[in-house]
This record gives sequence, C-alpha cells and structure tokens, in this order.
Amino acid sequence: MDTNRSGCPINLSLEVFGDRWTLLVLRDITFGNRRHYGELLANSDEHIASNILANRLARLVDLGMLSRVADPSHKQKVIYSLTEPSIQLVPVFAHLGSWGRRHLPVSPELAIRAELLETGGPELWEAFMDELRELHLGIPRADGVGSVLDALTAAYVDECERSGVA
Repeated sequence: MDTNRSGCPINLSLEVFGDRWTLLVLRDITFGNRRHYGELLANSDEHIASNILANRLARLVDLGMLSRVADPSHKQKVIYSLTEPSIQLVPVFAHLGSWGRRHLPVSPELAIRAELLETGGPELWEAFMDELRELHLGIPRADGVGSVLDALTAAYVDECERSGVA
C-alpha cells in the first residue's frame, strides 16, 4: 500500500524534507563536515535534541540520503556520509540561503556562506558537489582544484571574528 499522500514531486520531497530538522542535519553534514553523531549533537546551532537527531539520522539512512559505516578509530562510533541524492541538494541549499538572505533577518556570520554560494552560482555549486563526492563517496576530483568547503569555512570564521561571535 502506498503511504505517500500523492505522487506530486513537491509533496514527495516534502515528505522527505518537510520537518523542522532533516534539512538542518543535512546542512551540518554538508557545510560543517560533521560526520559523527556527537559532532552533530554538540555543534547544532539550533540545539537539536538527541532523540530527534538519532531519529533523523536513522530515517536519512533508511531513505538512502546518508550512509553509515563503522568508524575504524572507535568501536562505538559510526561515520555518516552523504549519498549522491544528498549531494545534489547543494543548489537547493544555495537557493534557500539566497531567499533567506533577501527576506529574513539573518545574522552576518550565518549568511556569509549563502552569499558566497549565491554569487558563485552553478559553477561553484558543481565544484562543491564534486568536492563532496570526493569526501563522502571517494570519487576523486581533478588535481589542483581548490577546496570550496575550506573557502566557505574560512569566510564563516572571518565573519565570526568581524562580528565578534565566538
């Protein structure tokens, strides 16, 4: 029996991402390179509850949006990785961030990555997705290509220092 409300692509997407936390968990893995449960929990700007995080991670694995493997450095930890469908959310994140910057009272340090993604456009998004494929799927990028993640992170750190946010 089909459990979806309809076959509408917007509806089906909302059934995956339409709760308060799912996109934020994916955002933190994508832009924060947080790969362990503890990192995601401790560094959540929105203070996600531990049971909600565990639920979303399990659901994202079940949906094929994340994979999980045992962490070879620690018997009780797992490493979460983005799958190709999650990597392809980079343009969605860029558009959501761009819309939020224009219409909502964002903080400068949390908006800087959205600004860089917006100004960098599809070329930057593709380079970032290639980098994520290398980090999460083991697919090598072309040699000599700079790190988009490092550039986004450096801009965030610089903006935090400028605005006095610790």
